[in-house]
Amino acid sequence: MEKEFACGLVWFRRDLRIDDNAALSLALHSCRRVYCAFVFDREILDPLPRADRRVEFIRDSLVDLDAQLRLAGGDAAAGLLVRHGHASEEIVSLARALGVQAVFAGHDYEPLAIARDRKVLGALAAAGIALHTVKDHVVLEGRELLTKTGTPYTVFTPYKNAWLARVGGAPMPDHGCTPLPGQLAARPSAMCQDVPSLEQIGFETTNLHSLHIPTGASGGNSLFADFFDRMDDYHATRDFPAVKGPSYLGVHLRFGTVSVRRLAATALQRVVQGSAGAAVWLSELVWREFYCQILANFPHVAHAAFKPAYNAIEWEHGAHAHKLFKAWCEGRTGYPLVDAAMAQINQSGYMHNRLRMVAASFLVKDLGIDWRWGEKYFARHLNDFDLSANNGGWQWVASSGCDAQPYFRIFNPVSQSEKFDPQGKFIRRYLPQLAGLPADGIHAPWLCRPLELQSAGVALGKNYPGPIVAHDAARALTMARYAIVRKASGASPSARGSAQ
Repeated sequence: MEKEFACGLVWFRRDLRIDDNAALSLALHSCRRVYCAFVFDREILDPLPRADRRVEFIRDSLVDLDAQLRLAGGDAAAGLLVRHGHASEEIVSLARALGVQAVFAGHDYEPLAIARDRKVLGALAAAGIALHTVKDHVVLEGRELLTKTGTPYTVFTPYKNAWLARVGGAPMPDHGCTPLPGQLAARPSAMCQDVPSLEQIGFETTNLHSLHIPTGASGGNSLFADFFDRMDDYHATRDFPAVKGPSYLGVHLRFGTVSVRRLAATALQRVVQGSAGAAVWLSELVWREFYCQILANFPHVAHAAFKPAYNAIEWEHGAHAHKLFKAWCEGRTGYPLVDAAMAQINQSGYMHNRLRMVAASFLVKDLGIDWRWGEKYFARHLNDFDLSANNGGWQWVASSGCDAQPYFRIFNPVSQSEKFDPQGKFIRRYLPQLAGLPADGIHAPWLCRPLELQSAGVALGKNYPGPIVAHDAARALTMARYAIVRKASGASPSARGSAQ
């Protein structure tokens, strides 16, 4: 079949793999020769700290991708072209220098990325070069799935049911990426360089490797193979942070070193075979898609509450608020499960999903801090930070988002600790100063008898803080703070399920 273009350029972004890659597949079907490129975008990188695990993860994943491309192309010169600069400029200049007729990339749904792509589209068009973007990061995007009235879904369960009806009833698309001999073009000799080191792009090494976080498509595949053997138990293990229950694939989904279609297809197959664990894990993948379409259809959520009435809430402010926020960030709240969760994210860039809810709820509804402060903190520290999922999660906790928990549902950090870390194994790992406390005392050290504290070597206020707020009193303040929302909506709090 005759190809539409003599030469094309694939711009890798959130799809750092060659397996089931929609943009690469389209380019291979449309072009006789294909170049591949990635840009370390300074618009994104310059504001980051010089030691950032995500940058190191990307860099190592690019080395893996480069090796995959060379192997697939059968030519050591048919590797990845890597640039460091402003992507909106670098891609255009690279396309011109290579003499391509079209650039191919996967869709990106974040507001800044959309603005960047519009700029690139205009500049390429001015140079007579086409830009083709395709869906890759999700199974269903934007307005692909709408209610019967033609509007986007804003409640998860109906969305999930419609998603399953659509996706479960047809084979998952497979974007094959096996090139013809010589189709992956050899890079010009002047551009035939290795993936730059962290130092060459102005960054430093982190503890990524000492944390044993596998990178690249090979790392993502090995993690998924490991999780496959545990998937059937996911529903029973996922809420316990001391148990190996999650897939740990979040960062790989974020940067596309695994195909979400392959993950979803595998989960769907296991569901058909009766796996309760696979059904729950598939729901988590659908939550990811739900929040992605919320951001795409309601972009105001990136900076404001989904429900406008919640913008009127008066949060704590001034020096006192900053003091409380700093204690939360540093894991000095006096509530062990919250502090252990913050230690986990600060040390590793990862936080267990149950703990994300507990820590976020504590910041918003125990300390009265604006959810956007916490959202930004997670955005800076999470290896798997994804704007739509992070924003959706924080607005769910703050009750300001779509299909969020009611404002009067407030996590009790002690009961959450007793329920999901009953022996205190997770707490002991991240708060070794509390390791000597018995299981019935580690969740609320301030309630321990003095002799228990003494024998465990715990000195409240010295090597571990007392609680910075009393939960019951904080809950009363939260109810008062949210009263403005109650008045606006005409709702009244229910005694049932008022605390967790």
